[in-house]
Order: sequence, then structure tokens, then C-alpha cells
Amino acid sequence: KLEKSTQYKDFKTKYPASYLAAGFFVLDLESGQNLHQIDFFLPKQKKIAAFSLDGNIELKILDLMDSTKIPEELSLKTNIDLEALPGILTDEMHNRGISEEIRKIIAVIQTINGKRIWNLNCVLSGMEILRSHIEDESETVLKLERSSILDIMKKMPAPKMITPLES
Repeated sequence: KLEKSTQYKDFKTKYPASYLAAGFFVLDLESGQNLHQIDFFLPKQKKIAAFSLDGNIELKILDLMDSTKIPEELSLKTNIDLEALPGILTDEMHNRGISEEIRKIIAVIQTINGKRIWNLNCVLSGMEILRSHIEDESETVLKLERSSILDIMKKMPAPKMITPLES
């Protein structure tokens, strides 16, 4: 879909040195409303070109979060399809005695140290967050850690109280 679009063809003409750097996806397993975004790195500009693929294809040029880190090139070919991610995670969760259900998955695929890695952040039933890394080639779960949303909120700094000025 992306490669056939005029937005992409114009983009490749304007930025011929660009390369695929990441895929960003939100899988909402409850509502089925998913988000698909493909990111390209622009080496000369040190920026990211993000293509939203849902509905009309939209392009946004974004600054890098960390300009010292240059993203590695990502191959379009992956072993794991998006639809397979919930099953892989659920199997690993059951192996580790985690019984909650996955509600949403925020999935990012990128190349890290030469390997395609799926970085997953999931919202589980029971107000918990599950963080996982899955190696694409072997379909191996490299990391799986769960934490409570309440624990995360406790660690966040509380905003300073604003008091009205007295006259």
C-alpha cells in the first residue's frame, strides 16, 4: 500500500538516501482499532519520516529523540506477523504463570545490534503493564517483565501545587 502511494514515491524522489528504520503498531485487541506506522530515517537531515498507513497515507517529518543514536536499517521481511504477536506473548505469559489477558499491544520493530527485535508494551487486564522483547528471526522471547500501573504512577513526580495569587 505504501510503495504504491504517490506520497511515498514523491518522498523517495526527495529523499533518495532514506531507509526503513522502524515499524510502529498499536494493536487494540478489544476494539480492533489498530494503528500502523512505518518510519524511515533521513540521514542528511537526521530526522524521521513517519508514514501513517491507516485510512489515507499521511507523512510527518519528526525530529529524532536522541540525535546521537542513528537507527539501523530494518529489512521489510519479518518472520513474525503482527497477528502472531498476541499468541507468542500469551504462550510465554502462561509459561510464567501470568493469567491476565492482553488488552492492547504497542509494538515497535527495529534492528538493534544487527538483529530485528520486537519491543512490546502491553496493557493487561488487572491494571498491569507487560514489557517484552522478542527476537524476530528465532521468535524467542528475550525479556518479559510485568509491573502495575499503580507502581508506575507512584514513581512519577507529582506536579507542583499551583496556588492562586492573593491580592
